[in-house]
Amino acid sequence: MIMQEALPGIKRFLKSAGLKDRMQSLTIRCVAAFCLHWGRMSAVQAAGAVRSEPRHRAQICRFLGRKYWRKLRLVAVLQAELLAQETKKGRFLYLTDQTLCSQQGDKTQNTYSSGNRQRRPRKGKRYNKYKFARKRCHCFVMGLLITPSGMRIPFRRCYYTKEYCEKKKIPYRKQTELAAEMIRELPLPEGADVVVLGDTAFDAEVIREACDQRHYKWIVPMNPERVLAGPKPRPKVWSLAKGLTAKQLKAVRLYPQRGEYVARRRLSAYRIGPKVKPRTFYAHQESRDVHSVGKVLLVFSTREKPMAGQQPNVQKILMTNACTLKAAEVIELYDLRWQIELFFKELKSTLGFDQYRFRKFEQVEGWLELVLVTFLYLEWYRARQLARSDVTKEEKERWHRQRTHGLCMAMRQAVDRADLDYLAEAVQTPGGVRRLRRKLREVTQTEYRTAA
Repeated sequence: MIMQEALPGIKRFLKSAGLKDRMQSLTIRCVAAFCLHWGRMSAVQAAGAVRSEPRHRAQICRFLGRKYWRKLRLVAVLQAELLAQETKKGRFLYLTDQTLCSQQGDKTQNTYSSGNRQRRPRKGKRYNKYKFARKRCHCFVMGLLITPSGMRIPFRRCYYTKEYCEKKKIPYRKQTELAAEMIRELPLPEGADVVVLGDTAFDAEVIREACDQRHYKWIVPMNPERVLAGPKPRPKVWSLAKGLTAKQLKAVRLYPQRGEYVARRRLSAYRIGPKVKPRTFYAHQESRDVHSVGKVLLVFSTREKPMAGQQPNVQKILMTNACTLKAAEVIELYDLRWQIELFFKELKSTLGFDQYRFRKFEQVEGWLELVLVTFLYLEWYRARQLARSDVTKEEKERWHRQRTHGLCMAMRQAVDRADLDYLAEAVQTPGGVRRLRRKLREVTQTEYRTAA
């Protein structure tokens, strides 16, 4: 974009954070770069995002590594502002998971090996010289809060390795402990109806304790090693699946365009209509006392239609502390856990979250902070469009469906309109023509200033 004011409402969005002018200017150009960049995202892209006011890429790198990012809590302020716009009452969904960003270089801070080479050995002679797996990734524990109206609000904690914690003199915490901390600190009022959804890695005691403290429901796929309560030898919970018959499994059909949770899915146009077929599960529920967990509801499910006289092939067992729920609702709720996987895809594919190349992890944390600021800004912009009184029903439906890619495309159109309006207004007066010439002169020097 040509002008810094071209991002619609960006200064109003950042007003509650109380940023100083210099810091706000650098934040705006980084947000603009994440929204509008073409190709690979980088510090060079951020430096030249406002083409009439270019900066050197080193200034962006220094900005990302500043210590005030941790003290500022910029994302927390913007999260509270976005939550304040939620007017619809209902159930909140909190999805938790972790994502990895691969890195290269032995000097990159806070990296570790995920151990994939042991499960998938290297192929080819060119890998034979590596005797040990190199430290290759950063880990981020993320949470995604989906409000009753379908608004998405991200949360995050950075995972620090034991080596990095010793160097920085900070306590070491596991991924599950970081996830539990985020659950305890969710900025929701007491008594809110919240369901926490996680995968098997988050079937942990600290997660359940955090949910109990906040009186939240939780649903996770059960760890296959879990056993039933009682005297030893305790049978495994999975042994219950062997005694099921085809008659006990009832069909559960999920229609993506129907039901209470349609707003949380943000379906694209091709998934709406009478020709869209439902996803069918076959489920059976039981209330059982599980060792080290307590009384829970178990939902045995499979996608394969059970045949009479044959043993059903149970593919997953869901476990929840909400014993009053029905199997169909448990499956429908857990089906929404996939939204956090789509969230990771949008961060990496659209915003370029995983395309950083920094040696210092403080800069990586600043990069992630601005990625989430960008994501929150796009959600805030979408909510503003839905709240407009002059928007037609068709336009509202379109805004309801927009995910990050569609919001970025809408942002590019808004920026182009703002730049054209500025040009049209500037040519009306001699002073405006002089300012326009000066800005265009700066635009032609952007490439030199950012890459020199």
